[in-house]
Amino acid sequence: MKTTPIITCAITGAGDTADKNPAVPVTPKEIAESAIAARKAGAAVAHIHVRDPETGKASRAPELYREVVERIRESGSDVIINLTAGMGGDFVPDENEPNTGGAGSDMAGAEERIAHIRELKPEICTLDCGSMNYADAAYVTTPDQLRTMAAGIAESGVKPEIEVFEMGHVWMAKQLIQEKLIAAPPLFQLCMGIPFCAPATPEAMLTLRNQLPEDAVWAGFGIGRNQFPFAAQALLMGGHMRVGLEDNLYLKKGVAADNVMLVEKAVQLADTLGATPATPDHAREILGLNQ
Repeated sequence: MKTTPIITCAITGAGDTADKNPAVPVTPKEIAESAIAARKAGAAVAHIHVRDPETGKASRAPELYREVVERIRESGSDVIINLTAGMGGDFVPDENEPNTGGAGSDMAGAEERIAHIRELKPEICTLDCGSMNYADAAYVTTPDQLRTMAAGIAESGVKPEIEVFEMGHVWMAKQLIQEKLIAAPPLFQLCMGIPFCAPATPEAMLTLRNQLPEDAVWAGFGIGRNQFPFAAQALLMGGHMRVGLEDNLYLKKGVAADNVMLVEKAVQLADTLGATPATPDHAREILGLNQ
């Protein structure tokens, strides 16, 4: 078990959740303020998506990322910024022309997906390591796209957080490591319970963990009501913890949460299990960000 786990707060995500909980941050100002507040509550890392301020829908507009990052940096917060690079792979086949993306599709090339990473140079960004069925759509990232993205992330001096949703993604990540496109120690995030990927079961998390490289640093999370059970599972299995409104909207059944509440509950959970969450500076040492 980790005695000084890193807590990541996934601030807002890309799902259609803004109308389900008024605490879901939408504007760059709200997202930045929520990241800063999560840090004060005990999170070392803020994982950030952006949203269209007018609609609340997911966006990958570089100017929105720029405003969020500038606001956090100008605040003086020491939180580690982790920007998503996972947008631009959503494909929903048109019913009449299956070769064409229908409503809900958002496809972008590898360089476009990491343009904001090259510009803003966060300490961490995500790298979703493979294609998959994702609820009612498909998420598409080919091996060559991943090679291009991994190379661009490395050139930018950013550490990739390798998000894996099933076993093949670990295999793909190992290939990128073997090709020296991802430097040691690799950082993995085990994503549990997303339909229709790895199920939210202890057995599935353990299987994924056991396939990771020996020097890997890893965290894990479950979505919805599985958020805190899998924060505990990850901690007990030797990993780090992720919570936040991207993955779960409730503190407990029927009680809406905000990011501060979720981080505070993760801190309490760690304390109950005899662990003290890492500060951002300690997290940087663990993750090799100061090298």
